[in-house]
Amino acid sequence: MPLPLSAIPPRLNDNDPANAVCESAETLALLARRRSSKLMHLTEPGPTSAEIDALIELAARVPDHGKIGPWRFVAIEGDARARAGAALAEAIKTDEGVDENRLGFVRDTFLRAPACVMVVSAPQPNKKVPEWEQQLSAGAVCYNLLLAAHALGYAGCWLTEWQAFDQRAAKALGVGESERIAGFLYLGSPSQAATERTRADAKARISRF
Repeated sequence: MPLPLSAIPPRLNDNDPANAVCESAETLALLARRRSSKLMHLTEPGPTSAEIDALIELAARVPDHGKIGPWRFVAIEGDARARAGAALAEAIKTDEGVDENRLGFVRDTFLRAPACVMVVSAPQPNKKVPEWEQQLSAGAVCYNLLLAAHALGYAGCWLTEWQAFDQRAAKALGVGESERIAGFLYLGSPSQAATERTRADAKARISRF
């Protein structure tokens, strides 16, 4: 059962104490057990519009050198899921080998979960902040959104798939030429519990200078 939005502390104002160092066994447990759900296991109920807005505000609390905010969010929920899928299908309908089965699958892209948030990397020209650093911030936003959704009580997964790397798809979804899709965060409730998977051995990747 998702937590109420009242569980999220109020937004801080400039120069308010952030209390960033705060011992939390619950946070450590979330990080130790974090596991994305498979897209096929995401079902209703999904987060409401108000919950999505609150999750996005939490997600935006990432390292952002220069206070640029080099990212933006597009909520794809409700009827917009079908419209966004239709736009993708329209973008590829004349491709060689594309048949109605393929078009039908593409039309259903965003209907596979109750809600989706498209995170767009939107780097800005800045002499002091390299574009790569701004792109890393967009990746952090994606992960923060996933963590926030899990903490609120929803399941989610972060995917890219073909539409994140196709210029026609990007244009159909309103992504600018200087922007890139950092990921699609699909959100909902888990129809079954996620299980652990094989992971890279972090200890084998540690060295000390």
